[in-house]
Formats: sequence, structure tokens, C-alpha cells
Amino acid sequence: MVIVLVGATASGKTAVSLPLAERIGAEILSADSRQIYRYMNIGTAKPTANERAHVPHHFIDILDPDQDYSAGEFGIRGREEIERILLRGRVPLVVGGSGLYVRSLIDGFFDGPPADPEVRSAIERRLVAGGVDALLEELRRVDPVFAARVDPTKPRRVIRALEVFHVTGVPISKLHQDLRVEIPFAPRIFGLGWPKPELHRRIRMRCMRMLEEGLLDEVEDLVRRGYGPGLNALNTVGYAEAFAYRAGEITRDEMIELFYRNTRRYAKRQMTWFRRDTRIDWMEMGEGRDAEGVAGEIAERLEGK
Repeated sequence: MVIVLVGATASGKTAVSLPLAERIGAEILSADSRQIYRYMNIGTAKPTANERAHVPHHFIDILDPDQDYSAGEFGIRGREEIERILLRGRVPLVVGGSGLYVRSLIDGFFDGPPADPEVRSAIERRLVAGGVDALLEELRRVDPVFAARVDPTKPRRVIRALEVFHVTGVPISKLHQDLRVEIPFAPRIFGLGWPKPELHRRIRMRCMRMLEEGLLDEVEDLVRRGYGPGLNALNTVGYAEAFAYRAGEITRDEMIELFYRNTRRYAKRQMTWFRRDTRIDWMEMGEGRDAEGVAGEIAERLEGK
């Protein structure tokens, strides 16, 4: 049995996953494209060291921020880890909001050929010269399927899609469709669904809490370690706004509002992705719903009660 818990940012996935894991004897696989990076703790809302001491976690703090990692690679390594967890007699519990990571793990897809430095550099130069819109325009011509679902705020995925097309002559969306991986398990997927106003309130609270807990200090620490805003890992919500404030490009108040707005937009994209998956068993969340109670309900559904 492989359990998957998904939902938007600030939906309470970590809070629910911990008591659920203890109740069903699970180990957690983080399906989060940023929690894999070291030194990025506050801005990625990583489980604390104490939480990770109570329940084994995988795919947290496995890379430095300047190292590349793909959803395809996560799918391969994640399925290997799932097999090891099952052999130990434990339950794999996949927890995360990165839809592409979750899809790669439980559905499998081919991530394309190895990187071609020459082709990628040429596309990156076009990004610098003309911005992401020009790249998106080309992507819509050569691969409208992938262009329709790619996140335009993540130019690395746009670059990768164009790179794959120029190297192979085949749209990456077709490669994903034609070269799917055989998955040796049938996942049971649960989602945490909040009313939009309540989720927005939780998002604002989370943004403020991250700033209070030292997100700006975390950014300074990353800079001291030699990591800057040009890295793909740091060109993400929370860090991007903090780096812009640090550079004097925006005021503190502007940073806070952009942080909140961009997190809200990210949550909307997450839910659009997950709502398309009819396999998800949604837990309707709301005021007064505590994590322990929701974990108990999920465990009961797993037991068929």
C-alpha cells in the first residue's frame, strides 16, 4: 500500500501527515521540489528536526541549492525508496504539493534525453535577451500541450521543453505520453481541500510567520554560502521576493504583498492541477478541523470504515 497526501501550500499537509504516519506505521517521502535543498528551511516550510526524528523522512536536504534535480529523477529514486520501505514492512506515505513530482512518482513519465549544454546555453541566452514570453511563444508553436500546462514563472521548465524539442525533434509532452514507466503499485491518494477564503487566510498567516521566523536571515545565510537569486532553486516564491527586497528593488511592504500574492497564485495553480485527478479522495477542511482528527479519518478510510 502506497499512500499519497496532496494539497495546496498552507493546507496543512505536514500537520496531518505526522499523526497519520505514526498511526499507520509509515515513512514519509517528501514530494516537494524545494525541500530537497539544504539551507532552505523556513522558506520551504520543512518539517522540523524534531518532527523528522519522530517519523522517518526521505528526500529532504539531499542536495545543495546549486544542484539540478528533475521530476523524472525524483520519480525513479522515489520508486526505489518505496520498494525499500515496503521491504522493511512499513507504509510509504508520499506528502507534497509539487504536482509534477507526485505525477512522476505514481504515474511515471520519461524526462527526456540528457542535457545538451550547447542547445541549453543558446536558449538561456534567448531568455536573457528577450524574456520568457518569447520562449513561451515558440513552445506554444512546437508543443502546445506542454505550453498549456507549464508554469510561466518557472522558465527552467520552458527551457527544458525547448531543449528536448531541439535535440529530439519530438515535443516533450509526446515523450511523456509514449514512454511512460510501468508502476508496480496502485496509490491511494488523499487531498486536503479548503474553502478559498480560509486558504487565503492561512497563506497570509504562513507568509507572515516565515518572515517572523527569519526568512530574510535565511536568505542572508544563503548569500554567505555563495547562493544567489539566479539559481533555479531560489527563483521561487518567498525567496524571489526576499532577494528583490535585499537588492533594494522593492520596499518591505511591497515584498510582503508580493509574497502573499504570489503564494496565493501558486496555491491556485496547485489546486487546478490536483482537481483534475479524479483518483483523489478529498478531505474537506475548514475552521475547527484539527490535524489529528483528519489523520484519524484518513486512517479509517484506509481501513474501509
